[in-house]
Amino acid sequence: MIFTLFTILAIYMISIGLLIYGFFKVKKYQKKDLKPKTSFTIIVPFRNEEENLPNLLKSFSKLNYPADLFEVILVDDSSEEKFQASIFTFHISQINNIRISSSPKKDAITTAIQHVKTNWVITTDADCIVPENWLLTFDNYIQENKISMLAGAVTYECENSLLHHFQQLDLTSLQGATIGSFGLHKGFMCNGANFAYKKSFFESLNGFEGNNKIASGDDVFLLQKAIEKSPHEVHYLKADEAIVTTKPTQNWKSLFYQRVRWAAKTTSYKSTFGKCLGLIVFFGNLSFEIGFFLVLFQIVDYPFFVLFAFLKFTIDFVLLSKTNQFLTKDRIKSLLLSSLFYPFFSSTVALYSLFGTYKWKGRSFRS
Repeated sequence: MIFTLFTILAIYMISIGLLIYGFFKVKKYQKKDLKPKTSFTIIVPFRNEEENLPNLLKSFSKLNYPADLFEVILVDDSSEEKFQASIFTFHISQINNIRISSSPKKDAITTAIQHVKTNWVITTDADCIVPENWLLTFDNYIQENKISMLAGAVTYECENSLLHHFQQLDLTSLQGATIGSFGLHKGFMCNGANFAYKKSFFESLNGFEGNNKIASGDDVFLLQKAIEKSPHEVHYLKADEAIVTTKPTQNWKSLFYQRVRWAAKTTSYKSTFGKCLGLIVFFGNLSFEIGFFLVLFQIVDYPFFVLFAFLKFTIDFVLLSKTNQFLTKDRIKSLLLSSLFYPFFSSTVALYSLFGTYKWKGRSFRS
């Protein structure tokens, strides 16, 4: 048993080590202050977001980008109360979602695409805030590189609580894996809260066709289709001035359901690398739990578990600390407690996502 657990740990450490290598292979990008040329349509699907949308739109109004080069389309997915947008200097339109599949968000983006007149689409979420040089940084990168799709980073605006610190740690691990996989030329994951692509490229991929029975995954499935078709035209934008900030969930139940929604799409990945990495991480966390219970029931001596935990935490810490430094420029908070709890939480989410149901925006979905 001990040999098996350490074999799993060795595979886990090699995998995380490769992601760390990949993370450094993706070079940080600094905008060059090129004259803006790219025209963007910002698509924001929303449902019952009257509290958050004004803050997002306010951040759009502060963008350091010509108002005639971007417009905003808000897609209302059957909100209980209608949202009325204020008057802004940029063009903003509001449309209703046309449901044609099992995925409200994919339908919202597909609906909005029919109204897009610009060359590029960039998606974000209603509970986000974008930095002032967001579009300018995307534009500069697009001008300097021949690409059709560009993924960006997302971080949390956290308060001083274990719940928020835990979510930041979890998101940091996902962002680290995302950046690392791009550095290895094995990109398989991104975040739809900061995701840009050419309208023509979206159409050439037939949009979300083939995976619209899955409620989530408007980002990763499109990314994986894109990489399968044109890998050299899909890049990651590792830039401080292009990091979008979003809100963490406000209770553990909502966090659990959110992570189940995220995990539910893993089994449908087209990326072999993504599937294998998901399994390695799952068994790495599961082996930690098994080791814990072996010590708890005195089946093995505690030095075994101490060594196992030390090795796992060490490799995790390298990826987490480097990614967190990029995302927040701050130290990781509640690291030890979150790291001890994370394997149990992550394994439970993974197992539940295989057969359970979850709630999202007041609706129930099956994994």
